[in-house]
Amino acid sequence: MKCLKDTPFHKSALHVLNYDFGDIYLYDTFVIAEFRAGVVVTWDHIGRMIADEIRGIYGANAKELIYISNRINNYSVSPSDWLKFFAHNYSLRGYAIVGYTKRSYFNALLEKIFVRTQLKWFDSSEPAIHWANNS
Repeated sequence: MKCLKDTPFHKSALHVLNYDFGDIYLYDTFVIAEFRAGVVVTWDHIGRMIADEIRGIYGANAKELIYISNRINNYSVSPSDWLKFFAHNYSLRGYAIVGYTKRSYFNALLEKIFVRTQLKWFDSSEPAIHWANNS
């Protein structure tokens, strides 16, 4: 499990949004989220705020972003809240989950039911970033 700070990709981030629940790294065509252990991510609690802030930064280009969830810590996600994301007229070009356990892989399969964009699962951040750069 690699925190983005421990990779060369950290230095190329355009900006980092630091919150008490985690960090969001911003790049030209993708963003990477790393949430802290024990956090519960729901649309109403964290999701909408992040989506609004990213839309404010990227403007119309926000719909062309790829979202990478680098799951270095154990935290909870409400998979069905992706329906709220799309219902509020947000969209993504793609979604990558970087997971380091079998449980993370099965959680990704569950999320795939609710995500209305291309979803890919990776077992390390480097291939996910390469995929995002080449999509």
